Amino acid sequence: MTATSSKPAPDALSTPDASEARQAEAIANRVKAQTAQPVQLQPLRLADPFRWLMRGLDDVRAAPGIAAFYGLCFWGMAVVLGWVFRTRPEYTMSMASGCLLLGPFLAMGLYDTSRRREAGLKPELSESLTCWDSHMGSMGMLVLVLVVLELLWGRASLVVFAVFFNTGMPSTTGVLQAVFNPQNWSFVAVYAVVGGVFAALVFSTSVVSIPMILDSDTDALTAGITSMRVVLENPLVMLLWGALITILVVASLWFWGVGLLLAGPVLGFASWHAYRAAVSRVTPPPPAAA
Repeated sequence: MTATSSKPAPDALSTPDASEARQAEAIANRVKAQTAQPVQLQPLRLADPFRWLMRGLDDVRAAPGIAAFYGLCFWGMAVVLGWVFRTRPEYTMSMASGCLLLGPFLAMGLYDTSRRREAGLKPELSESLTCWDSHMGSMGMLVLVLVVLELLWGRASLVVFAVFFNTGMPSTTGVLQAVFNPQNWSFVAVYAVVGGVFAALVFSTSVVSIPMILDSDTDALTAGITSMRVVLENPLVMLLWGALITILVVASLWFWGVGLLLAGPVLGFASWHAYRAAVSRVTPPPPAAA
């Protein structure tokens, strides 16, 4: 009998596709492990927000095409919102709600790009556009909470306006005229306090919750509570971070919002690094030997 020699099968793990599959599996295993681990908040320093912005700039340089795509998306949203405000101010709040629905999903694409760079993977636009599909439940719930907060914010603003002025329900233009009138300082103060409370709620709920959902597939309630804990335990740092975001966004709106082409991606990438700096997972100790 003649012995037949079997040809060894090619090593599938050496192919590029298998290599990508191994990397994707490694990320999935890391996510599963992180989900089972408790959350630990890290103390932050006042210099950290500036470091997050610098790392956001590094991500823009490393993935300029992806940054340009999302920058165009943010700029397009600002242009449409500005056009509606000038031509149909009564629809401004509705358009703002639509932007609030779309914005978190765009931001998640930027978070995915930063996450892939951290894992040593090549950022891909196609991956960033679909990274939210496996987190749709948590993302939908969180976005719903943000929309409800915005609607309550708008209603509270109208109530404040009605208390100070006997002119019926104002248009957006009427609100701006009242806000920039120096004779209405008491109205401006109350209006600013009410707006500040709701802005703080929106910021506190979302500052790290969306990247947390992407990174560890956390439910919306846990992510929102963790985000609020980060703000409560680091109030000065988060106040500075919120102020920097506000300043950069407002400054970017000049010259037809062109600055958002850069500021939008930088802030998105930086928000991922803010989450990574503020939230970590506690690895349980190995079981003791018997």
